[in-house]
Amino acid sequence: MTNSDAIGYYRDLFISHLTQNQTQKDPANLYAPITYILGLGGKRMRPVLTLMSCDLFGGNVNSALDAALAIEVFHNFSLVHDDIMDDAPLRRGKVTVHEKWDINTGILSGDAMLIQAYQCFERYPPEVFKQLTALFSKTAIEVCEGQQYDVDFETRDDVTIPEYLKMIAYKTAVLVAAAMKMGAIIAEASEKDMDAIYDFGLNLGIAFQLQDDYLDAFGDPKTFGKQIGGDIMENKKTFLYLKALELAPKEDREGLLHLYSIQSKDALIKIETVKNIFLESGAVDVAKQLIQDYTEKAFAQLEGLAISDKNKTNLKQFGENLMRRTV
Repeated sequence: MTNSDAIGYYRDLFISHLTQNQTQKDPANLYAPITYILGLGGKRMRPVLTLMSCDLFGGNVNSALDAALAIEVFHNFSLVHDDIMDDAPLRRGKVTVHEKWDINTGILSGDAMLIQAYQCFERYPPEVFKQLTALFSKTAIEVCEGQQYDVDFETRDDVTIPEYLKMIAYKTAVLVAAAMKMGAIIAEASEKDMDAIYDFGLNLGIAFQLQDDYLDAFGDPKTFGKQIGGDIMENKKTFLYLKALELAPKEDREGLLHLYSIQSKDALIKIETVKNIFLESGAVDVAKQLIQDYTEKAFAQLEGLAISDKNKTNLKQFGENLMRRTV
């Protein structure tokens, strides 16, 4: 089975499990939004990683389905609440939960999803349950901390690059890392291998988010799937912005600060002006190198794993495909 075939297999297996576990009961206004958000699709990357990791370490993939479901339900819970905080009208091209219903419904249905995520672990034996819930709780609180850092950064003018990297690690990468470690826990991998696969996921998750920041400004609108320049229009202090402030000459730095202090009427001019500062300051080159560094740090974790060379190659190929956005 090729890498893409395996990922398709894991995804299909997960979607079947998700469908079987959809809750259709009263009160409908609590459960219908949950069915709706979980049905909006997406790549299902995190649950696929849980199943893949379990398989790589010789575990039974079917036994990892509930943990994969917990990860996906939690991820979507966080999206429902994030969309409320951002007042976002769309999610994956469809109306967001709080817009389709209302804010109170979005809050309550999100709360129910968090509880449902924990319920998924109840089907595991006591020792596995304990390990999974401990990791899950640590990860969930870090995701909340990452979201708070992100909110705080909106009104701060002194955000540092180490702070930004910590924010994306908590907001995005820890859930990728936990998804992989959960698969290893269920497969009864060694503690050394559990930690290594966690670090693989963490570093790959950071590289993925840094690349997402880069593609938001310089990606191809046909393949990126989001509006190009969205972060610039929202005055988001991404790595490119912070690095450009550090490297750009005084005039460009002042221009960048001004552009990020206003809501520009001409979106295209603002986006192009900011992108030029990103390029000319050298921030883009530094960002590309950092993406490569984190990807290589992820791959370095594979060396000592107690899995076959073929499986190491498959994991590396998965990481490369993810960074090329083919997964």
